[in-house]
Amino acid sequence: MTTMTKGKYENLMKLCNAKGVIAAAAMDQRGSLQKSIAKAKGVDPKEITPAQMAEFKTAVTKILTPHATAILLDPEFGLEAAKQRAKGVGLLLAYESSGYENTKPGRMPLLLTDWNVAKLKAAGANAIKILFYYNPFERTEVNEAKKTWVEKIGAECVQSDIPFFLEFVGYDVAGGEGKNFEYAKQKPEIVTESMKEFSKDRYHVDVLKVEVPVNMQYVDGAQSFKNENRVAYNKQEALQWYKDAAAVTNKPFIYLSAGVSDEEFRESLELATESGVQWNGVLCGRATWKDGIPVYAKSGAKALETWLSDRGVQNIQALNVVINKGATAWWDKYGGKEKIKVA
Repeated sequence: MTTMTKGKYENLMKLCNAKGVIAAAAMDQRGSLQKSIAKAKGVDPKEITPAQMAEFKTAVTKILTPHATAILLDPEFGLEAAKQRAKGVGLLLAYESSGYENTKPGRMPLLLTDWNVAKLKAAGANAIKILFYYNPFERTEVNEAKKTWVEKIGAECVQSDIPFFLEFVGYDVAGGEGKNFEYAKQKPEIVTESMKEFSKDRYHVDVLKVEVPVNMQYVDGAQSFKNENRVAYNKQEALQWYKDAAAVTNKPFIYLSAGVSDEEFRESLELATESGVQWNGVLCGRATWKDGIPVYAKSGAKALETWLSDRGVQNIQALNVVINKGATAWWDKYGGKEKIKVA
C-alpha cells in the first residue's frame, strides 16, 4: 500500500484522463521560443516582446488543449494563456528559470526569482515542473549541488502539498551538442542512471519526465534512422534499453519530446510500447507546434491559430493515437488505485 497526500493525489487526477494517462502539451519555452520567433522574423531576439510571447502561448493553449489532459506553461508569459485552456484541462507551471547559469561550469540550474511553490499553486498550478540539465558522469561537486537543489524543491512541494514533476535532460560533458554518435552511445546509461537517482525518496518526486533512452536516428531498423555508417544500437538493443531504464524506477514516468520531430517522437513511443514497459504518458511541446513559428512570425496570431487548427491538431491527434495504444495509468505504478491510500 502506498500513502499519498490528498493534495498530491487530487491534483494528479486533474492532470490525467479517465484511464489515468497523462497526455500533456508543453508551452513553457521562453528563451528558445523568443530566439526561434526572432530568427523567423529576421530580427534580434530582444525585439520579441512579452506581449508576442504571450500571444503565441495563448494561441497554442486555446487550439491544442481540447486534445490534451493538461498544459505546461510558465508564469512569466503563460498565465493569460492558462485562462484560455479547455475546460477540465490541468495546469502545470514551470518553476525554473529559462536556460542555466552560464558563468559557472556544469550547467547549474536557476529558479525564477519572483516565484515560489506556494505562489505557483495560488496561481492555479495543479503541479510544479522543474527542468534541469543532468549527466550522472559530470563532476561530483556539480552533481551534488544539483541533487541538493532538487531536494529543496521537493521539500517545498511537500510543504504546499502539490505534485512535483521532475524533468532531467542529459548533456555532453565534453561540450558537444548531444546529437553525435558518441553521445548516442552514452545516452541510454545517462537516462537510466538519472531515472534511478531521482526516484529516491529524498527528492519527493511524484512523476519523472524523461527522455527516451535512445537516439532514434542511430537505431538500425528504425524509420528515423539517418546514420547508415554509424549504428549506436540495433532494434533489439534499443528495446532492451527501454526495459532497463524503466526497471530502475518505482515512480510514474512520462516521456518528453526533447525537440525532435513529431514523426520521430511517435516512433520512439511506439518502440516503448513494443518493449513492454509501463509508461504513463507524455509531456510534448515543440514536436506538436514548432512548425507554426514561421507562420506566426510572418502572418501573426490568427494565421498561427489557423495553422494549429489544421496541422497542429493533426500532430497532437496522431500522438494521442500512439499514447492510447501504449500508455498505462500512472496509478498502475503502485499496483492500481486500490493500492493507494489517500491521507
